[in-house]
Order: sequence, then C-alpha cells, then structure tokens
Amino acid sequence: MTELILNEDIYKRIVEEEIPATRKFLWIITADIKDMYVIRGKRSVPFLSVLSDLVENGIAVRLIHAKEPGPRFRKDFDKYPALIQSDLFERALCPRVHTKAIIIDGKKAFITSANLTGAGLGAKHPDKRNFEAGILTDERSQVRPLMDWVDELFLGEYCGRCRLRATCPDPLDEQ
Repeated sequence: MTELILNEDIYKRIVEEEIPATRKFLWIITADIKDMYVIRGKRSVPFLSVLSDLVENGIAVRLIHAKEPGPRFRKDFDKYPALIQSDLFERALCPRVHTKAIIIDGKKAFITSANLTGAGLGAKHPDKRNFEAGILTDERSQVRPLMDWVDELFLGEYCGRCRLRATCPDPLDEQ
C-alpha cells in the first residue's frame, strides 16, 4: 500500500489515526520542531502529551530534529516527566537533518514535506496550515532502508565525516 496524503488530511490520517495506533515504536525525524497542538476529546493539547502517553504505555519514541525547539515547546516538554525520565524516549539533534519522516512499528513510513509544527502536522484550521504532501507506505522495500538510514544517523555513523562537526552542538557519536 502506498497512499498520497495532502494538507489537512495529513493531520487526520497520520496524527489522529496512525500515531495513536503505534504498538512498539515510533520514530519521528524533522528539520523544524515547534509546540504543536492536537485535538484530544474536546480540547487542544500539546503533541508532547501524545508522545508521553505512548511512552507511559511502553512504546519507544525516538525524535530526531535539526535545531533546538522554541521556548514554548521546551516549557511544555518539562510538563511530561515520562519524556525526561524514561529510557523509552530518545531525542537527538543533528543540524544537517532536513528529512521529515515518521516510522511506525517498522511497518509503515510516512515521508513528507511537513515538519513537526502546528502549520505542518498539527490541528490548525485548513486556512492557516502549510501546503504539505506526504506518502504513507507499508512497502517493506521502502520502510526497511529508511529505518536503517535513520538508525545509522541516530547512532552517529555520519558524524565523523560531517563538515559541520566543528559547529555541531551535540555530536551523536559522542552520546
């Protein structure tokens, strides 16, 4: 199955359906990361609460991003002890990341133009969202190489030859 998903349908299909259905692990790779909100019941809550709930339910979450999140994200992050204390939550910063992808349980991958922001993936009004596109696939021939690449990135395999090493705030191969 390969499915093209556009604009606000990304929120409905990925954020409301696929991410909550995660059973083992969720990997999110994004260039930009902001304080994204989602609808839970009748209220709007930080997406970090979704990630925290996953971790509290024994699901591993890996977040790779290119720059430090803004102050509102950091303030909200501190409200979720599971994201700070649990070994099931891993976060890495790599300034060269421009990829936007979500991998669910090693079985599905969403490869997209959308960053982890309200205008990209969040619960924004259609007239305030970015114009985004993405492909959701469960094709093993696509998911497996993406997972391998993300794992190599996360483990710092590219750090040794990176020409931004001197300015990197937190080299992955030193963690």
